[in-house]
Amino acid sequence: MRRTFLLFVLAAALLAGCTQLLFQPYRQHVRTPADIGLAYEDVRLKTADGVSLHAWFLPAKAAARGTILFLHGNAENISTHIGSVYWLPERGFDVLLLDYRGYGASAGTPSMAGAQADIEAAMRYLLDRPGIGRSRIVIFGQSLGGALASYYVAHSPHRAHIRALVVESAPASYRDIAREKAAGFWLTWPLQWPIAWSVSDDYSPVYTMARISPIPLLVIHGDRDAIVPLHDGQRLYEAAQEPKELWIVPGGGHIGAFLRPEYRERFVAYLGRVSGSAAREPLRP
Repeated sequence: MRRTFLLFVLAAALLAGCTQLLFQPYRQHVRTPADIGLAYEDVRLKTADGVSLHAWFLPAKAAARGTILFLHGNAENISTHIGSVYWLPERGFDVLLLDYRGYGASAGTPSMAGAQADIEAAMRYLLDRPGIGRSRIVIFGQSLGGALASYYVAHSPHRAHIRALVVESAPASYRDIAREKAAGFWLTWPLQWPIAWSVSDDYSPVYTMARISPIPLLVIHGDRDAIVPLHDGQRLYEAAQEPKELWIVPGGGHIGAFLRPEYRERFVAYLGRVSGSAAREPLRP
């Protein structure tokens, strides 16, 4: 009887708003770019629906070879995800790190539709900012950020200005990954299909990947990713049109590619290639 009651309570909680559970924001910043020796600007953006957002702009050292719009995963905020991109300004790339509504110092409450409006506000900011190469903007999303980025690029009014889309460790379908996670735990295994169908698939990237072309696509995924399995990355890649690349990271976990120097070098070479900027030697420490 107690088990039945627990299952009922859990089901009620999940069915009440599973999609919202994808967002796990954290308000406090644990560090700033200055704490790790980076120049930066605090940026305030306003979305079309009036929400005030916070971002950090990291300027490239010397002349910029391009600009990266970085979209982080579902948990915490830009202060904990900066480790994925802090090294890019030294290699010649501007970086804009955006906190979605409800994250960090951004106002509002997270939602799928809201996140799309947030990305649009960040893109408009870059296009209006003096000194930004309007034809050298690359959108780079990790985990949930990769899924959000994929949907955004497929529908963006600014596709002519997006030089490439890069997604790392991104889920293909919100509904499918909810079912897989529920199936992996004995308590929720019987509820995997009700849980899955309570999650909206309206913004899932796999159904819009074919629309990204002719913008170049790079999918990166670790073959040991225990959070978003490799088959999600493969599914996104297979759904997309050319030009596209798939980098499978041997032994790689969730959003772990750029912990490895060799993948940083490979990524910089890729960015230089798609942005049409000349290669630059690594700066010495």
